[in-house]
Amino acid sequence: MKLLKLAGRIALAGLFVTAGVAHFTDAESFTRIVPPALPFPRQLVYISGACEILGGVGLLTPAQRGAALGLSALLVAVFPANVYMAVSGVKFHGFPAEPWMAWARLPLQPALIGALLWAAPQEDG
Repeated sequence: MKLLKLAGRIALAGLFVTAGVAHFTDAESFTRIVPPALPFPRQLVYISGACEILGGVGLLTPAQRGAALGLSALLVAVFPANVYMAVSGVKFHGFPAEPWMAWARLPLQPALIGALLWAAPQEDG
C-alpha cells in the first residue's frame, strides 16, 4: 500500500506541477474561466498556478500532508471557475466540445481532493 500511495503522490505531483506551469505559459486561457465577479483575474491565475506548483513539489517532501491539505483547499477555491465554465459555455482550448462535458468535469475536483487525502500520510514527517 505504501508503494501505491507513493506512486499516487508522484502522479499527483506531476499533474499539479504541470497544471501550475500551464497557468503561466497559457495565462490567457485560464483567465477566461475566472468568474467576472472576481477582481484581478490574471493575478488570480498566477497565484493559483504558483500554489499548484508549490503544492505539487510539496507532495514529494516531508510536508506531504500539508501540501495535500493546501492543494485540497486550492481545489475548493478554484471550483467556481469550473462552474463558471460550465454555466457560461466559455471554451478552454476548445473544451468542452459539448456543453455536457463541462458539467461532467465538475466531479473531478472532489475526486482529486479524495486522491490527495488518500495518498498523503496522516501527518507530515
